Amino acid sequence: MNNRKKLIPIIAVIAAGIVLGSLILGWERTSPPSPASSTGNEAPAGASTSGSSQHREGPKGGRLFTADKGNDFAVEVTIFEAGIAPRFRLYLYEKSKPLPPAAAKVTMTLSRLGAPAQVFRFTPEADYLVSDQVVKEPHSFDAAIAVEWKGRTMQWEYNQVEARVEMPDEMLKSIGVEIRTAAPAVIKPALVLPGEIIFNEHTIVQVVPRLPGIVTAVERHHGQQVKKGEILAVIESQMLADLRSQHRVAKKRLALAQTTYERERRLWEEKISAKQDYLIAQELLNEAEIAVDLASVKLRALGVQPESTSVGNDIARYEVRAPISGLIIDKTVATGQTLKEDDHIFVIADVSTVWTAITVYPKDLDVVRIGQQATVRATASDVEGTGVVTYITTLIGGQTRTATARIVLENADGRWRPGMFVRAEIVAGEIEVPVAIARDAVQTLGNWTVVFGRYGEYFEARPLKLGQSDGYMIEVLDGLRAGEHYATGNTFAIKAELGKAGAAHVH
Repeated sequence: MNNRKKLIPIIAVIAAGIVLGSLILGWERTSPPSPASSTGNEAPAGASTSGSSQHREGPKGGRLFTADKGNDFAVEVTIFEAGIAPRFRLYLYEKSKPLPPAAAKVTMTLSRLGAPAQVFRFTPEADYLVSDQVVKEPHSFDAAIAVEWKGRTMQWEYNQVEARVEMPDEMLKSIGVEIRTAAPAVIKPALVLPGEIIFNEHTIVQVVPRLPGIVTAVERHHGQQVKKGEILAVIESQMLADLRSQHRVAKKRLALAQTTYERERRLWEEKISAKQDYLIAQELLNEAEIAVDLASVKLRALGVQPESTSVGNDIARYEVRAPISGLIIDKTVATGQTLKEDDHIFVIADVSTVWTAITVYPKDLDVVRIGQQATVRATASDVEGTGVVTYITTLIGGQTRTATARIVLENADGRWRPGMFVRAEIVAGEIEVPVAIARDAVQTLGNWTVVFGRYGEYFEARPLKLGQSDGYMIEVLDGLRAGEHYATGNTFAIKAELGKAGAAHVH
């Protein structure tokens, strides 16, 4: 009895399993076919059939669309682009066996965002039909297929999405995306050339002492800024002492000759002395004046003012002063050094203006001209300035095989430092183009150079063929029409959204 009671629960579990298995098998037999098995509907001969976008993969890896009744006809759609521009290739089948490509007449109509419908016709080639036009990227479209075969017309539709993302208008401002319109524009192409900031050779001054002597003090040093008239060095010069002595003697003789002349003039006027004595005194006065003038000229030629010769007993002190305001770029003098009058002891450069030495390649020599406006930008900082091309070398360097152009830049604030590497943009002219977009709207997506077109609340990548640019606007040769809207600003956000959406390159 006890064993019989233990078997009852086991039998109940087995019975329940049998009932559940029967229900599952019955449900599977009555479940509808998968979407992939329903790919088209056949109509009577001469009638039209509208198929759904449901399809399955064909023998060539494309989309296979079949007529359901008898499964006697099918067309496989592929896009072939291995080493060539993408084109449709269609394969025809009857009862799963290949048909000659001329057995049916096929047309396809593609509808894209923001573009008119595009009709493709096909011609036989090898064992397939090939489209008469290239399938432009991205391969994102709604497609309608129409096939005429043995007096019957069959139609299917399908769509595929690529490089497209939905972003509502209220989202754009928050992520920094702006919408602009492609339109005609005037492009000012700029030739970008490398260069370097150098000193303005016209404002470099060599400082020499003008007098031989011994250096007693050096007041300014390499790299310091100086103003015109500042003392650079002090020299003790025996020659200067002699010249100052001569000037003093000449002045004293002038004073004596002036006194003598006045006395002789009065005596002659009072008929006390002879006129000859008066004339002799006048001649001596003239000679004394000439002697003073000559001594003064000698001092001024050395940069010494005759009026400042009363320096006590230190008549040998000579102060070398800065002839211009600028930067000391070289110094070859030291305290105690014996100098000649023509020794180069300082080099001073006025850096209120500098030159940009631009490398001009032979192919660009016809473009660069004197008088052209140029924008110069430092390569390692945000320093920027404008100038004019003032000179172009007539000879090409033997080593570099390039010419050099010179651009003058204002540098009152000292932003430009000689030795800085720069890039110069020289405006080559003005060109009117039928379609242009903002330069910052251009993005890269895989191997494409694209702009993101705006269509309703969708962005879709538009591969571009670009022309000339001036750094601000860029010419569009193909890929976007005038009047189409596109994204500028933070277009990286759109690119990131495409990555999240997984909008891959699928055919």
